[in-house]
Formats: sequence, structure tokens, C-alpha cells
Amino acid sequence: MSLCLRSLCVLAFAALGLCTSTTAIADEIARWDFNQEPIGWVPNAETELSLQEGQLKVLSKGNDPYFRANVEGRSGTHQISVSAKFKGTTNLQIFWTTEAEPGSSEEKSVRAELRGSEREARSVRMHFETTSPVTSLRIDPMNAEGEMLIDSIELTDDAAQIPMATPVKDLKIAEGFEVELLYSVPSEKMGSWVCMTPDPKGRLIVSDQYGKLYRVTPQAKGSKDEPKIELINLDVGMAQGLLCAFDSLYVMTNINEESRVGLHRVRDTDGDDQYDTAEHLRLLKGGNEHGPHAVILAPDGKSLYVCCGNHTPPTDFSDSRVPRNWGEDQLLPRMWDAGGHAVGVMAPGGWIAQVSPDGQDWRLVASGFRNEYDIAFNPEGELFTYDADMEWDVGSPWYRPTRVNHVTSGAEFGWRSGTGKWPAYYPDSLGSVVDIGPGSPTGIAFGTGAKFPAKFQKSLFISDWSYGVIYSVNMTADGASYTGEATRFISAAPLPVTDMVINPVDQAMYFTIGGRKTQSGLYRVTYAGNESTIPVAATPDAGTELRAIRHKLESLHHADAPDAVAQAWPYLGHADRTIRFAARIALEHQPVESWQEQALAENSSADAKLTALLAVARCGSKDLQFPLIGSISQLDSAKLTESQTLSALRVLGLCFTRMGEPDEQLAKDIGAVLNRFYPSKYPAINRELCRMLCYLNDREVAAKTLELLANAPSQEEQIYYAYCLRVLKDHWTLEQRKEYFQWFVSSTTFRGGNSFSGFIKNIRQEAMDRLSDADKLALKEVLEAQPTGTANLVEAASRPLFKEWKVEDLLADVEAGLEDRDFTNGRKMFQVTACFKCHRFAGDGGIVGPDLTAVSRRYNARTMLEAIIEPSKVISDQYEASIFVLSTGKQVTGRVVNLNNDKIMVCENMLDPGNMTNVTRDEIEETLVSKVSMMPNGLINTLNKDEVLDLVAYLQSGGDPDAPVFAKGKKTVSTPTPKEKSMFTDAGHTVDSLDTVKQRIADGFAVLIDVREVSEWNEGHLSDAILVPLSTLKDDSTQAEALAKIPRDKTVYIHCRSGGRVLQCAEILAGKNYDPRPLKAGFTGLADAGFPKAAPGK
Repeated sequence: MSLCLRSLCVLAFAALGLCTSTTAIADEIARWDFNQEPIGWVPNAETELSLQEGQLKVLSKGNDPYFRANVEGRSGTHQISVSAKFKGTTNLQIFWTTEAEPGSSEEKSVRAELRGSEREARSVRMHFETTSPVTSLRIDPMNAEGEMLIDSIELTDDAAQIPMATPVKDLKIAEGFEVELLYSVPSEKMGSWVCMTPDPKGRLIVSDQYGKLYRVTPQAKGSKDEPKIELINLDVGMAQGLLCAFDSLYVMTNINEESRVGLHRVRDTDGDDQYDTAEHLRLLKGGNEHGPHAVILAPDGKSLYVCCGNHTPPTDFSDSRVPRNWGEDQLLPRMWDAGGHAVGVMAPGGWIAQVSPDGQDWRLVASGFRNEYDIAFNPEGELFTYDADMEWDVGSPWYRPTRVNHVTSGAEFGWRSGTGKWPAYYPDSLGSVVDIGPGSPTGIAFGTGAKFPAKFQKSLFISDWSYGVIYSVNMTADGASYTGEATRFISAAPLPVTDMVINPVDQAMYFTIGGRKTQSGLYRVTYAGNESTIPVAATPDAGTELRAIRHKLESLHHADAPDAVAQAWPYLGHADRTIRFAARIALEHQPVESWQEQALAENSSADAKLTALLAVARCGSKDLQFPLIGSISQLDSAKLTESQTLSALRVLGLCFTRMGEPDEQLAKDIGAVLNRFYPSKYPAINRELCRMLCYLNDREVAAKTLELLANAPSQEEQIYYAYCLRVLKDHWTLEQRKEYFQWFVSSTTFRGGNSFSGFIKNIRQEAMDRLSDADKLALKEVLEAQPTGTANLVEAASRPLFKEWKVEDLLADVEAGLEDRDFTNGRKMFQVTACFKCHRFAGDGGIVGPDLTAVSRRYNARTMLEAIIEPSKVISDQYEASIFVLSTGKQVTGRVVNLNNDKIMVCENMLDPGNMTNVTRDEIEETLVSKVSMMPNGLINTLNKDEVLDLVAYLQSGGDPDAPVFAKGKKTVSTPTPKEKSMFTDAGHTVDSLDTVKQRIADGFAVLIDVREVSEWNEGHLSDAILVPLSTLKDDSTQAEALAKIPRDKTVYIHCRSGGRVLQCAEILAGKNYDPRPLKAGFTGLADAGFPKAAPGK
């Protein structure tokens, strides 16, 4: 044992001039280093202590081991630190005695969790305070049999650190904005704040996740004072939703105490500015992190809207805009989550409801969410939310990223538990405005009312708790809905944002961090830049007319709507998906008998027929099954788009799940028809055909699917085929069975979330359970085979080096425009180089890197090649790694992906996203930003030139096998895969409205080029246009200089005099990494439409 007084050290350092006046070093009372006897600690009967190579070996022989030591301490604040090696996790408990109180008790003890390691010592610190000198310590190392090796124990007079939220200097903030840390919440007194709302005076009401409500009066900007904080002393709190409205404070309580969960109303009944009564308006079930959440005010100020996660069963709705015919609709048997999450939780999933101010009338508005924490209305009265992913699904085909949803009347978003999640392309489910990726969605708010520049007033701000990001989502009208683009607004590691509001009194943004007992803080965001902050009024845009049509249809979303069928019917075949959806919902609210015959006879267009038959499949009785199948068979499959084919397969699937299984002959007949189209060149159609043919027990599906399985480039696609084949009952050969089960043996390089390996195991087990005893005997060798674990995580690593590629080696080929490339090989190279393991592309792939589906829109040829070949040259702050320097000297490098209390969970390996390294906050000495990309170098160095160019073409295509880069010898205008309809007219002009063009140019997402000649330009031109004469693009000697004027990272709108030359320009730009959009309107037409003309001589 070694004892020393730190005060002697302080004096010595001061004498040497090495201690400054600002240095604060607490006195060390005692320290034990276990280099020699005596040990200094006495064990109880259930504990053995011994010295082992400079460590104290603690051997527990029972359930209550402990050891104690006498000390000569002082009164005041104390810190005890224990550094130990231990396998697993244990809760250390420290007891103390004092001169005044010589007996030990639970009240005189502290606990801390030690997450141990057998390889290195881990430290844990605990703090306590006494009013009398400390006389002894007792350590309870564990509560079971086990072994621990302790490096050292130290008792000092260090006080507990003052809690400090993430400092502003660590935040990355959008240009022109300022952030103030107003308050670091003392966790022991006020917990961790997770939601807030402004009151009419501009004060903030906040809630501790597990405790009380507080009222906060923020200090003035720039003040060094702390905010005024008042306890709201009522027996209500633990809120995840707050709203001041109707002279009340609405509180959505969310806790595991069932009797208190739900919507409460708190009021000040005597006018003394203190809340004094609380009323429980509606009891809801499911109190936990997937329970009741936000409550907000409706746009008209006459009602409330609330949202609840998927563990909240539907309440007693007095009305519903969602037809009450929801179901699981699983064609194949669903597998529940392998980790046990949400097992048994059924449709409708998370939901949003409109509520009367008195809390009595509840109308269901939308459903099918996983766990939408917050909701917000834009200035036009459109509702949005930010829904959660299931991070344990990462790596599986049923993983859905976090995403912003436009919440329309009667909407369904397709969450189902386990493997049952509906794909976004299902016609009875609505998709997203923008997919964000992995994360934990929390608070959201529109910038409406903020003293921000116009762009940010129109932004939807969304919070990602896990990755510590506030995104700014800017939306553009897309038919009757919207598309969005998310950019980082504020971020840090860690920055567990829980909620945000725009305060109408000071027009600033406020946000909180905290949750799960992590360190909480309150921040204020203001704008200090040079842009105008004049309030922006809502103005008509390209989608105004279509949204009006949708609103008219939404008014029919109730059973009593007069003439609803006749009013909705003309819109069943509308080009806009959201309008078709709204029209179908109007039908489903009416008795099916009143429209089923008309639906079965509908033939005006493929979309109208499919929408009508979808409604029949969802609402009709079993006796409509044969007429429904007959009507589907009338479709001309050769003329159906990919989207329409997927819709037809969905209708057929619902025909069986809702109306009953087909008999053997019908199944055989349908299988024979579908087999003509299987396999398809479209991966999504292959998935649906595989699902359907396995359901039908088809004779040919095993052979065809095993071939697809062998060649599928992504693990998600392979897993999907294995998942479907597990239920195929018959028509296997022994060799096919062997090939199928061999896949499980050789798929050991697959990685994913917490449930990933369990899903693979369960798929295999269910397939084995369907084997006969004879089959099991014949397959004994492969069924008992053990994975070797020797396969490379990156397939390219097993190939010989071809060349250390440089950007210049490939740039000329890519800039010249790729054509006649191989889609299948490009997709294969995406797998070979492990891109699928980290990046999402066309709906498949990993989540730890950026989604690459639209990469051709963001990168030109050089920047794309640089990102592939030199990944560390430019690292987006969204995907950069942090370096945590620990007190032990160890460094942990990776991305923060989760938090809990004082734990930070870091992903160090992008290829293994489910494997986390845990770091405690008090271990961290310093946090740095890594200058090295987490993407490995040299991934393409085993590829030959054709393979690299096929890979680049695949990235440019956005996953579309019909993209121009794969056309043989023919260049056409390069366009992204359409969502529902072509982005170009038959002549080749863009279908974007002129309002859309103006808006995208104003927002900085697009440019306008004028391809007329100089003489025409001099006679008059538009002020926003860039002159690029067509003649300079057609002349090889001037083309390079002309192309340099046109940015490749923005949409390029092209105009001329009358809409002819623009098509020639678009053809020249095709394949050169541009996004050309030829305008039919010429110079005069654009000027008449309000595009500003340049002043003469400008």
C-alpha cells in the first residue's frame, strides 16, 4: 500500500515554478497501489484478496462480497476512483463511515457502473459529501461470484464536476448563425430535459424525462446571468409533449406508470401566474419511448394534434380519416424481431390524431409510423413528421431509414413489426419527402416566425438525437406533395438534441439536449449575418393547384360525405400518386357494395384500374376474389411501367391475404403467368415476384431464385431471397437444398444491427423446420457444417492488385460521357468493393455512409472520382469521425451513434456497424476531429478499367438499368429514374413548371443558361441567365471553355428563343454529369412569366 499527501506535491511544484495560480488540485487523502504487502484492505467471509503482478486480485465466493479499509479523512467533498480489469459489467457500491456516524448504511453509499474489460483497466469515479471526517471505506465490487483485478484505488477531496452541456465552441453552426448555451441542467436536481413549449410571455415550459415540469425565463442575449427557473409544483410531468394553448398547458405524460400516461391539461385558475390544477383528459396506454409524444396546435387554432409511437394502442376514436380496415397484409409468414423488440405489436403502428381542446373528441388522421416523436405544420397548413428507423434492422432488407413524411389525410406509412415493414413502393403506403439515414428522430419545428433569412424561415428543422445533428430540410413542391433536401444546420459529437421551438416573442430558436439521463442543456440560436430577415409570406407555388385537388378529395374522407364516389372516381388514375391515394381513401370510406362493380369494370387507364382494384382488394369480400383476378388479367403487362407492375403484384397479394388462399390449380395457373416475367431486370420486381411465387409454391421459383441469390450484389438482396425461400414447401431437388443451406455457411461476412445475426439464424431454422426427416438425413453434412469465418469482409481484398488508380487515369473517359457500359457488372462491382456495406443505393445497402442514389446530381466527374479514390481529401462533416482521447492514453476513433446516461457508444468500423465501443464521459480527456475518412483507401485497386467505369456508370445511373450510360452507342438526355411519370415531354422538354424553375433558381439549387447567340443576348436577356451560345458547345475548339461556365452540382435549366436549340444543348450535355432540363418557353415567354429582365447594357 502506498499513501501520500498531494499537498506536498503541490508545494514542490510551486517551488519549481511549475504551478500557476489558476491550477486547482485537490488534496489526496489516500491511494492504494498494489505492488507489495500489506494490502491495506480487509475482506469479508465471501471474499478473498491477494496480490498478483502489481494488482489486487478480488475473488468473490458469494452474493455479497466486500472489503474495507480504515482511513484518516476529512469532512467535505470526496472522490473515490477505482481502476480495474473485469469481464462484463458490474455495479460498484462504496460505503463510508465518519467520526460522527461510525455505522454504515445504504444512505451513506454511492453506486457506479463499471463496464469492464479483461484486456485493460477501466476507471470509475464516484463522489460523496460528508459533514464529519471520513474514517473508513467499504467496496462492494459485485453481487455474484467472480473475479476482478484492481490496479489502484484513490480517495481525494475532489468535488463532483459541475455538469456542463456540450460547449458552444464544439458546435458546427451554419454560416451567419450564433448559438448561446443558456443553461447546463444539474442532473441530480432537474434531470434531463426532453421537450418544451413557449408560453404567451415567451418563457419556456420544459420537462424532465423522468421528473417534473419547470418554467424557464431566458436571460437577455449576451448576458452572463443564468435563466430564471421555477418548479411547476404539480403532480404532473415526465412529458414528451407540451403546448400552451386555450389558456392551458397541455402535457403529454409518457412513463411506465400506466395510470398517469396520456394527455393532461394544467391551468392557472386564480390568475396569480402559477399553474395550480391538473386534469387527466385522456388515458393512453403504452408509456415508454415509443408511447405518446408531441401535442401541437392546429393551423386554424381551433384544435390540437397529437402523435404517438407504435407501442401506443389506438385510443377510442370518435372519428377516423383512416379507413378502419387496417391489417398486417403479409403474404409470407412474418418473422418477429430476433432481439424481441415490438413482438406482438400489430397495425396500425404509430398514429397521429386531431383532438378537441377539451380532450374529448379524438379523430385518427394517419397511421403506420414506427416512432414519430414530433409533428409540425408548415405555413400552408400541411403536416409533417420525422419518423424513426429500427436500428436493429440495419443490414437487412426490411430496414427503413429515418425519414421525413408528409402527413396527409388518411395516410398509411407501412410500419409493421419485424420483417413485415411495407416497401415504400407499395401503392397503399405513402413514401417520404426525404430519407435521412440512421438516427433517432426527436423534436422538429418549421422556421416560421424566426428572425432568420428567408430560406431558413421556410425550412423544416429536424433533430437527430443519436448523431447529434439539427438538419435544415428545404422542400420543393412535387405534385400534390413535396420533395426535400436536408443539410446540416448545427451538429456536434455528442449533441443529443431532444426538442426545439421558435419563440414567437423574441423570434429565436431554442433547443434542448438530454434524454436517457444524459447531460442536458438549453441553447438559443439567433442570426447575425447580413441577409434580410424580413418575414416571408406564403405564396403559391408549382404544387398549389394539385394540393387544392387533394384537399377537395380529403374533405370526402368520412362515411357521410355526399356523392363521394362520383367526386373521387375521376382522380383514381391521376398522374400524381398522392392524389390517387386520396381518391382511393375516399372510396374506402363508402360501402364497398356501392362501387365494387364499377371498380372491377374500370379500364380508363392502367393507374385508374390498379387504384380501383386496390380498393376492392382491401375492402371486398371473398366472393370478389375471382372477379378481381379476372380484372387484373386484363392489364397489358408489356405496357406497364415498373411502378405499375409493382402495384399489380401488390393488388394480387392483397387479394390472397384478405380474401383467402388460392386453390392448388389457381395457384398453378397464376404461377405459370408470373414465371414469364421472372427474373426481371428490375430488382424490386424480382423481390415481389419471388415473394409471390414462393407463396404459390411454384415449381420453378427455387431454381430461378437460387441463381439470383448467387449473383445478388448486396447482402440485403441475398437475405431477401433466402427469407422467401424458407417457406417454399415443395419442388426442391436435393442439390438445390444443399445450395440453399450452403449459403448460410458461406455468408459469414454479413454485418448488421443487433438483431441481424438472429434474423439469419431464424431464417435458417425455419427452413430446417420444414424439412422432412429424410431430407434432414440427406442434408446432414451441410446442416451441421460450421462457418469458417475466413472470408474477406471486402471481396476486393481477395483479388490481386490491378493498379493503384489515380483520378487522372479515369477522368478523361468519365468527362467524355460514358455509354455502352454494363449495368449488371457495375452493380456487381458495387458489391465487390464493399460499397453496399456502408452506402445505401437505390433502396439497398448500409447506413453508415451517405446515400449514393443521387450522387450524380451532387458530383461532377472529378469530384466523384476523388471521393472513390481519395476518400480523405474532402470529408463531409456529416460523416467525419471523432477521436476520443481517454484518461488511460487510449484513443477511440469513430462516429457517435448512441448515448445512455454518461455512456457514449462509438462505431469504430463502418463495415461492422453493429459492433460498438462504449466510452464514459469522465474517461474522455480530449475530443478531436479525425482528418482521415472512415472509408478505406484503395478499394478499387483490384478492378480493371472496364470494371471501374462500369462502377462509375452504375453510380451515375441512380440504379436505373435503362439509364443512357447503358445505352449502346446512343446518347440521350440523362435523367433520373422517374417516381411516377416522365420528367420530360415526348419532345424532350422538362415538365417542371415555370414556378418550380423560378423557385429552384432562387433557392440556389439550379441555374439558367441562355444558349442563344451573342447578338440575340445583346438585344435583351434575363438577369439570372448565363450566356453559353450553342455554337460554342458544338465547336470542339470552344466546348471545354463553354462547359466550364455550367456548374455540374446544380440542375441546369436551358432556354433559347423558341425551345428548339435547347434540345440540342441537352443532348450535348448528356452523359457529362449534368442534369439538363430544356425549357419549352423561350426568352419572351420567360419574361412574360415574371423572370426578371436585365437592364439595357447589363
